[in-house]
Amino acid sequence: MGLGEVMPIILIAVILIAVAILFTFIPVMLWISALAAGVKVGIFELVGMRLRRVIPNRVINPLIKAHKAGLSVSTNKLESHYLAGGNVDRVVNALIAAHRANIELSFERCAAIDLAGRDVLEAVQMSVNPKVIETPFIAGIAMDGIEVKALARITVRANIDRLVGGAGEETVIARVGEGVVSTIGSSETHKQVLENPDSISHTVLAKGLDAGTAFEILSIDIADVDIGKNIGAILQTDQAEADKNIAQAKAEERRAMAVAQEQEMQARVEEMRAYVVEAEAEVPKALAEALRSGNLGVMDYMNYKNIDADTDMRDMIGRLSKDDHEHNHGEDED
Repeated sequence: MGLGEVMPIILIAVILIAVAILFTFIPVMLWISALAAGVKVGIFELVGMRLRRVIPNRVINPLIKAHKAGLSVSTNKLESHYLAGGNVDRVVNALIAAHRANIELSFERCAAIDLAGRDVLEAVQMSVNPKVIETPFIAGIAMDGIEVKALARITVRANIDRLVGGAGEETVIARVGEGVVSTIGSSETHKQVLENPDSISHTVLAKGLDAGTAFEILSIDIADVDIGKNIGAILQTDQAEADKNIAQAKAEERRAMAVAQEQEMQARVEEMRAYVVEAEAEVPKALAEALRSGNLGVMDYMNYKNIDADTDMRDMIGRLSKDDHEHNHGEDED
């Protein structure tokens, strides 16, 4: 095969490769689809998207969808929202849903809601079809001390004007729970709550709990009411037990003080006895010294001994009389 025969084959291959690269870099089919849908998009505009690192079908397909729905949205707005990290397809779907439901919603607000991290399409759908939020059992205590548990269902509708910066479902549930607890706590008896559970919903709904939130509360319905523990009785029992423990502690403290005082008195008595024994030990010495020095005669000493013996005898008689009295008293009690 000569050089003249090879050159056309090489030329055709180069042309095919160039066309493949061109069709890969330039979304010709997407451009044709846009033209077929009546959306005017230049081929160089698609090339510019590639250069700006924008995926063309992420912008052109939502643009075609918006055009078919009768919405006027520019390519630049969709591209800028994509570059800002937004979901272009979801924003366009939300605009179409709002347009069909006759809800006034601009592209700028819709894009701001999407960039704020909220699902704008779900918000539009919730504006048309309200959502029911069910709270867990909320426990409150009536004035009579009985615990009452209530389960509430909150019907809310999205407030598109407050979606940016408005509080979410957790805040609504917390506020409703606070209102339920306050209403139950202001009831004189738990029977009032059981007889009129709708009083809870009326009272809570009148508080305007949706202020500052992304929702509008349509209704609050009490789905279930249960009786819990007798908190008042439990608190009284705990208080009585605490008072008893305090009284026992004070009694133990007084007993310990009495024991300490008794031990202190016994120590003093023993100390006094030691002094007495010491003094009694000095008496014979003093008598001997008095006898030697002539200050005490023999007859005086004999009189002293008689008095001492007489004193011992009186003490013995007294102890015997006391023992007989206690013995007779015990027999009378038997």
